[in-house]
Amino acid sequence: MIKISIIAVGKLKEKYLRDAVAEYTKRISAFAKISITEINEYRCYENPSSAEIGQVLQKEGEQIISKIPKGSFVIPMCIEGVQKTSEEFSAEIEKISLTNSDITFIIGGSFGLSDEVKSLGKLKMSFSKMTFPHQLMRVILLEQVYRALSISNNTKYHK
Repeated sequence: MIKISIIAVGKLKEKYLRDAVAEYTKRISAFAKISITEINEYRCYENPSSAEIGQVLQKEGEQIISKIPKGSFVIPMCIEGVQKTSEEFSAEIEKISLTNSDITFIIGGSFGLSDEVKSLGKLKMSFSKMTFPHQLMRVILLEQVYRALSISNNTKYHK
């Protein structure tokens, strides 16, 4: 069985987001082992300098890297990543799972991901050219992973 790990910066505060994450996690568990690891989000003063942002990215990056399962296929979610249809995303997960049963998606914080974290990605992905709150991105990612696994398993969820 494939293992999907999600490493996300920050904690979900809103109940509706936690409920959505719980629902998609439950659905995914029919097809894959799923785990979500939250790491601390570092804050800056208002109007941070690029150096302050760099420090935040470095601190968050160090935490992220320490949580990546050894040997996992790493997929950072970042604006410069490739965009795929749901069907293409499903095919990509199937292709990866032929050689690696452990896939780790990484969602950064308010400032994104450090270059070091991005460099670990064998595939960089983006779901849109638009910017989404990183807390909402977790729900979107889980829904798309569930959809991809549903496509692979020929269920009725994907229409």
